[in-house]
Amino acid sequence: KPPYSYIALICMSIANSPSKKATLREIIDSIQERFPYYRKSTKWHGSIRHNLTLNDCFVKMPRRAGDKGCPWAIDPNFDDMFDSGSLLRRRYRFK
Repeated sequence: KPPYSYIALICMSIANSPSKKATLREIIDSIQERFPYYRKSTKWHGSIRHNLTLNDCFVKMPRRAGDKGCPWAIDPNFDDMFDSGSLLRRRYRFK
């Protein structure tokens, strides 16, 4: 399994798209293309959707004419969120 959080995977997908925007379908396709691990199952698709709607760093853009889904972008206030290289998943700490 890749060592990246879902937020990081989404950010990579959006940042690598030519328009810096991507629909849920485009994000999922991008993740599957880049990480073969995610081609085996579709169970994680809901987690991507959940993270897009839950996190303030993602902004839902107006739907493009003729498209089914709305594109998502990274909020400009969070553009530098991963500049420090903090793309790796956090390790769980026991209390």
